[in-house]
Order: sequence, then C-alpha cells, then structure tokens
Amino acid sequence: MSMMSMEQRCLEVAEMIIDALGLDDVNAKEVNYDAPLFASQDELGEGLELDSVDALEIVVAIKSKYDLKLADGDKKALHSVKTIAEFLNSKLDEVM
Repeated sequence: MSMMSMEQRCLEVAEMIIDALGLDDVNAKEVNYDAPLFASQDELGEGLELDSVDALEIVVAIKSKYDLKLADGDKKALHSVKTIAEFLNSKLDEVM
C-alpha cells in the first residue's frame, strides 16, 4: 500500500473532521489546511473555529478511522488539518 500524498491526506482529514462534527456547510476542498482548527488559536479567523469538545470528537474519529490513539505528547498534532495529516502519515508509515 503506497503512502498518500500530503494533499490527499489533508483532504481525507478535512473530510473526516467535517463528517465527525456534522459540518454540512463546509466544503473539504475549501478548508485552509494550514489554519488553526481551534478558535482559541485562530487570531485571523481563517480556520474552522472549533472548541475543546470538537477536539475530543476529532480524537475519537482518528481512533475509529485509523485505529490510532493520541498520546499526551501528540496533542500538538491537532493544531491544523495539515498537522493532523503529518501525524497520520508518520504513524501509519511506522505500521507499514
């Protein structure tokens, strides 16, 4: 199984977040992959402006979709779609 390109993985992550959080009005292809996901870190309002409950939903979605648990040290991976994609690529690469 070949590793996904970063663009493909980012789109997959954006779709996973939209699905997990029921963000029906958000198009995964229009999400800024580099923008902070959480309102508390997003001074420019470029991201999805999520909150801590949404963070838990994302962690559950990652566990469900990829069978990966985030350790305390992995929480920084939840900063943006791109950082989640990078985390997944590194963890899934270890498994292969």
